[in-house]
Amino acid sequence: MEDVAAIGAGIRRARKEAGITQGTLADLIGTSPRTIHAIETGTGNPSLTTVVAAANAVGLHLRTADD
Repeated sequence: MEDVAAIGAGIRRARKEAGITQGTLADLIGTSPRTIHAIETGTGNPSLTTVVAAANAVGLHLRTADD
């Protein structure tokens, strides 16, 4: 599950660089701070849609390995 941890770490890094809290990011994408924490730590089971929304909100764009 290294990919899950790497995606979460990237979202956390971008969020902090943007100067926003987990709560603010959660509000931006319509989820809870607990879900943002789960994404950033690679725990829980957030939906792919939520992970992509969090990434997009902090300026990241997830792509497949084929892109």
